[in-house]
Amino acid sequence: MSGVPAVGSYAVDVRTGRIGEVRGHVGGYVQLRPVGGGREWDCPPGEVEPAPPGEVLRERVRRMNREARLRVPGGPP
Repeated sequence: MSGVPAVGSYAVDVRTGRIGEVRGHVGGYVQLRPVGGGREWDCPPGEVEPAPPGEVLRERVRRMNREARLRVPGGPP
């Protein structure tokens, strides 16, 4: 990838295939956070690529489905 991804954009960690939102650039690393939240991880700038919009959407849907399965029946929506 040429250049460093902008904060707020989505990128793929090519080492693992994980998609994350770019949260910052600290200590020579790109900080990524999973789509929909979770624990951030560091990735070398040469190991990130822009995430295709369709893949970001797919991750959001997966997250929503996972959360829906975890809801307690009869509990708040």
